[in-house]
Amino acid sequence: MKIEHFPKEIQPYIIPKCNGSLIYRCLGCGAENGIEKLLYTCPDCGEVLLIYDQNFSRLKEVPGNIWRRIFDYRKMVTIPSLKGIYLYHEFIGPVLPLDSIIYLGEGHTPIVEANSYMQEKAGVRFFFKNDGQNPSASFKDRGMASALSYINFLIQKGHLTDVLSICASTGDTSAAAALYASYMNPHVKSAVLLPHKKVTPQQLSQPLGSGASVFEIPGVFDDCMKVVEALSEKYNVALLNSKNAWRILGQESYSFEIAQDLEYDMKNTVVIVPIGNAGNITAVINGFIKFYETGIIDSLPKIIGVQSEHANPVYRYYLEPDPKKRKFIPVTVKPSVAQAAMIGNPVSMPRVIHLVDRYNKLADKKKVFFIEVTEQSIMEWELIANRNGHIACTHGGETLAGLVAAREKGIVDKNDVAVINSTAHALKFSGFQEMYFENRFPAEFHISPKKDLMNSPVLIHPKDLKKVPAPGKPLNKNDFHHFVERVSEEIAKILELV
Repeated sequence: MKIEHFPKEIQPYIIPKCNGSLIYRCLGCGAENGIEKLLYTCPDCGEVLLIYDQNFSRLKEVPGNIWRRIFDYRKMVTIPSLKGIYLYHEFIGPVLPLDSIIYLGEGHTPIVEANSYMQEKAGVRFFFKNDGQNPSASFKDRGMASALSYINFLIQKGHLTDVLSICASTGDTSAAAALYASYMNPHVKSAVLLPHKKVTPQQLSQPLGSGASVFEIPGVFDDCMKVVEALSEKYNVALLNSKNAWRILGQESYSFEIAQDLEYDMKNTVVIVPIGNAGNITAVINGFIKFYETGIIDSLPKIIGVQSEHANPVYRYYLEPDPKKRKFIPVTVKPSVAQAAMIGNPVSMPRVIHLVDRYNKLADKKKVFFIEVTEQSIMEWELIANRNGHIACTHGGETLAGLVAAREKGIVDKNDVAVINSTAHALKFSGFQEMYFENRFPAEFHISPKKDLMNSPVLIHPKDLKKVPAPGKPLNKNDFHHFVERVSEEIAKILELV
């Protein structure tokens, strides 16, 4: 739709102008730094950063109902840079000109309502938000679109040249980082570090296919992260993990999209996300805060972070009800089917603590909760979801298990509406489904397959059938007719067809 066909009072807002005054702010000492160069931690105290708009108050001058119309009409334009997460340009990257924005098709993933059977089983109405339908098949593309758009901006300004991007990953981050870096070839090269044998073959193939330098090291993600941090401190590289505050900005689009898809009515809404490095829940919280402060939404939804009992440092932290007595203690992770969440020392934990407190104060009540689930429940709920029309990954199983647990604990009311996060495409984690069906999970996973959820192909080759077709060796007419008849009979017998 062309802009001149929009209402006249909305037309001036459709193409966003470069505005705002962004800074890095330290969550430890409060120091502020400009964004002219890439920073990942505070130069003064080493704590993580968040990006703040010092001129955010200008967004409050536009009434919330006008913002809603701006976003709804802007969704109809065909300008590539506004089709993805930068539909919300003023809230994500207001300093970026549109020609700096990298758009590969990320954002605006569908929310799909569960069927009546699933809703009855969960005890509440809910939707999956299928972030596996992003370009690299995971939610990480939201953050990469932001981080690489900013790097592109710095390159255009002449502040950066010959960039080497680097990240540690359990799979999805490396796929997204390598994809977006490859789009900026030859100006940006990509290197990724993965824990050896801890990434699915499907995920490993993605950065290799995008041309990244891939390094596997012993240990788990936390070990890879320490190596990447050491590299970013000693060498001139662009760190693309969620320690990068630009990643958080891009992932805030997840909240904005949910608000828009639910027509900005957040009453009785629950948003459930898995916790890995804690960047995603940080972004979700901050995104809803921004929309609330500008009047785009008039209530804050409940937010529930879910962790497996095999990697649960955030859940353990919030078990202590008294904030003054809480102490964050990293954990040693155990094997988990929710591989991306298998992180014992989340980089964004300081952001979580800061923003959870702010969110609850804004809501004037506790609105952020944390739930622990078993590995058994993660696999079972993933399989049940996918038997009922979804494409949930293991992390989608984790959030669905979290929804059920939260409903049982009374955190989620029967009249609530939940949006749960399937962070990646199911095919990335199909190996775990195969392990379940074949009953070959190692003991340390603590998963025992149930027969009614197992499935496997059945070879149909009747013993009395002497001749069968083969590639390049077709049967004659009579033999082929006999083959079809006997195979059909066997299948009908198994399916109990009358």
